[in-house]
Amino acid sequence: MADAFVLPDLPYAPDALGPAMSQETMTLHHGKHHAAYVAKLNELVPSSPFAGLSLEDLVRRSFGDPSAQAIFNNAGQHWNHIQFWTWMKPKGGGAVPGELERRLVDSFGSVDAFKEGFVKEGVAQFGSGWVWLTEEADGRLALMRTPNGENPLAHGRHALLGCDVWEHAYYVDYRNRRPDYLKAFVDQLVNWEAVAARLGQASAA
Repeated sequence: MADAFVLPDLPYAPDALGPAMSQETMTLHHGKHHAAYVAKLNELVPSSPFAGLSLEDLVRRSFGDPSAQAIFNNAGQHWNHIQFWTWMKPKGGGAVPGELERRLVDSFGSVDAFKEGFVKEGVAQFGSGWVWLTEEADGRLALMRTPNGENPLAHGRHALLGCDVWEHAYYVDYRNRRPDYLKAFVDQLVNWEAVAARLGQASAA
């Protein structure tokens, strides 16, 4: 029987994001860490009350359930990483598509102010976690940070962009310099077209 959850292929070669994110980091992050979350889900979920749920429903329904903490941790991280790989591209960064740029300016004052806020929010996350750009139900764009494997989906919010600030995401390339990693992410890695494509979906979160 096929696994319920599958590690997705990267949408680019493992060395394609260098120098901002090295092949060594990608091989460890995708091939070891993300793969381990998928394997653990396939071990835990089939014998649980959550068997048969989509990944999104699994994240929503297991969040906050003390008996399902391990399931949530791995489901959250699987969902987070599926999105994370698509939010980056070779030669990323650069110009922000028009509608997304307008929304960022309306919400933060400028694209640069958004980037500065995103980096600060990511640095402020104590320990492991994620930093996010969300689209709220009222159309406003906002920043949030979450610990460990939590994500906007678990909180009923819609993620436009997220960056992994677990040490395994950056320690090979940046050691303990999380601010430099986050700056490289927003300036050199983000696939802004993929972010823009998620606009207008907040009501479905």
